[in-house]
Amino acid sequence: MEKVTGPKSYFPSIEKKYGEPIEYWMTQLDAVRDAKHMEQVTHLKEMGMGHGHANAVVAVYRKDNGL
Repeated sequence: MEKVTGPKSYFPSIEKKYGEPIEYWMTQLDAVRDAKHMEQVTHLKEMGMGHGHANAVVAVYRKDNGL
């Protein structure tokens, strides 16, 4: 099994800590899709996510959506 590195390596702990699947957080970012990276991070932080975790989710979201 390949070791997950980079932002996605945080996903298991994010799901465990906040009790929602990563897909839930990705869907929350759809509401601020056109915002800048840090504005998207702030959006997740306002929902209760820590800065580092929010940054990791946003990084993957932006990459997966070609932003």
